Order: sequence, then C-alpha cells, then structure tokens
Amino acid sequence: MPGAVVTIGTFDGVHRGHRKIISGITELAKASGGESVILTFFPHPRMILHPEDQSLKLITTIAEKATLLEELGVDHLIITPFSRDFSNQSPEEYIRQVLVEKIGTHKIVIGYDHHFGKDRAGSLADLQRLGPQYGFEVMEIPEQDINDVAVSSTRIRNALLQNDIATANNCLGYPFFITGKVIRGDQIGRQIGYPTANIQPHESYKLIPGDGIFAVTVDIDDETYKGMAYIGQRPTVNGITRNIEVNIFEFHREIYNQDIRMNFLHYIRGDMKFNGLEALTAQLAQDKIDALRLLN
Repeated sequence: MPGAVVTIGTFDGVHRGHRKIISGITELAKASGGESVILTFFPHPRMILHPEDQSLKLITTIAEKATLLEELGVDHLIITPFSRDFSNQSPEEYIRQVLVEKIGTHKIVIGYDHHFGKDRAGSLADLQRLGPQYGFEVMEIPEQDINDVAVSSTRIRNALLQNDIATANNCLGYPFFITGKVIRGDQIGRQIGYPTANIQPHESYKLIPGDGIFAVTVDIDDETYKGMAYIGQRPTVNGITRNIEVNIFEFHREIYNQDIRMNFLHYIRGDMKFNGLEALTAQLAQDKIDALRLLN
C-alpha cells in the first residue's frame, strides 16, 4: 500500500477518543499522498486465549466496526485472524511479516502502552529500534489520548448496562445501535395491537443494554422509522428467554429474516410485571406517547 500510515488496535465502539486518533492518521496519509490503514484482530484475543471466559462483551461487532471506520474515510481496514500461532510470533517476526511485508508501512502511529508478539513482549521501543532498518517512521500517540480512549470504552460499556443512553451516546459521538436479523416471536404484541419485530443480534459477544423500554429509530432498506424497543424476559407473560424486540411506528410490512439496525436514542423506563395483558396494553400506549415526544 503506497505510503501506508498505520495504526493498530481493537477500536471497540469507534468512539470519540478513537476518532481523534483516526482523524490524525487520515490527515497524515492525505498530507503525504499515502493511504490510511487500520490493523485490527478478530476474534478478539481474549476469545482465543481464554475461551472459557464468556464475559467479554463488545460495543461493536466486527461488521459494525468496519461500517463505522468506512464512514470515517479510512482507506483500508485489515482484519488479521487472531490465533494461538499468531500470538506466538516474536515481536520482530510480527514487525517484518505483518507491518513491512504485508502492509508496506511508511508511518506507524501507536500508543506508548501498545504491546505485541509472543507474551506481549514487543513494545513501542522495538518499533522505534527497528523502524530505520525496515524503512518506517514511528509516531507516538500522547498518553492523554490513550487514557481518554480507555476511559471512554469503560464508561460506554457501564453506561449501556445501566441504561444511561445519553452518556453512552455522548461518548460514542453517535447513537449506540444493534444490528441483527428479524426472527419469529410468539406474536403476543400483535394480539394486543403492538406488533414487534424480534431481533437476533448477529454476534453473541455484542453488548446489550439493560432491561427496559427505549425510544429508538430503525433502519430498514435505506429508510428510517421511529419506534419503541423492549429488552427483557417479558415477566407479564412469564417469559423465560431475554428478548430484544421493537414496535416500529407506522410500519406494516413483513420483514422476517431481514437485517435491520436499531439506534438507541432515549431510555424510557425499566421492565415491569403487569397484572395481565390489559394493564400492559395501557402502559404500552403511554410508552408510545413518551417515545414520540422524545423522538420528535
């Protein structure tokens, strides 16, 4: 890649902190007539090195991340398959085989705390030492920017789990969203006048907000609709599984098996158990009023 300006990271969420770094590499690439490159890894290293740990939840799936980075004008996203063999490369092998031979790195923009190679033994110092030998320049991301990224990622995850959608979206710089396929539910919503699309996220590691009702917009076939979403176990009908479903306002098409994107704009209320479907229906009428007020 001609004049490749490279940075490396997971970039989970592609939030405001990441965007500062990404805009830096895209501007550097333009200024030098080169191309911006983001190198990331999938599966996430923890999934491979600690498969027994199912607690890892990410703000964005790999496909969602790719979409966001493309929107930011990144020229190339290289997704390196992470494996145990890959993790056993020596730092110099990694630099030579990936950064030099595969990418043709001209400049690498990296944080002071970035580690790579077997036992994470490689560091910024190795890149600075080997840069002249392999013909690339190393630029260090300031410590404050790295700290901002880490703080933002943790804050966004915690905010989403606590249904603090306003804080999460402010840190992200865009509304948190879930992409998934519409699957068949048991159609109770249809019986009470609030039909819902049940969404199955594309990846099991996708972070899902806490239970409750949310004001959302839904992207379907390049059109955007208003709606209210529900996350929870449906205690009023003695539900067992945790569902993600959305009542899309003024929408009457069948969309089973279609992919949709649901954007979270506001939190309305927590999950509640009602004394029968009549009480639930009355509350949903109020929820719709609240959702439309928040979305207008």
